[in-house]
Amino acid sequence: MKLPKELREKRELKTTVGKEKKCSIKGCGETAIRSLSENKWKDYVEKADLIYIENKQQKIYLCKNHYKEANKFRKSQEKMYQKKGFLEDSEKTSPGRRYD
Repeated sequence: MKLPKELREKRELKTTVGKEKKCSIKGCGETAIRSLSENKWKDYVEKADLIYIENKQQKIYLCKNHYKEANKFRKSQEKMYQKKGFLEDSEKTSPGRRYD
């Protein structure tokens, strides 16, 4: 039986001994609430001026405050490169007559 996503993530954040993972950011000792893929989130974390400690699993573990900072930067980047909808563009540039 497959566990819900929330329970799977919480189980991954605990080690085999039962201790919780710590935040990967240098100088932070809080417990992690997120484990993120290093391949996808490396740029966002670095550009948010956070220095993280690399590990073998290629995961970045972030506490609540550091996740908030990295996610803010990610959202701002996605807004810049967001595609406009097809219908919005067609209404503005359509030279033909529109029938209702």
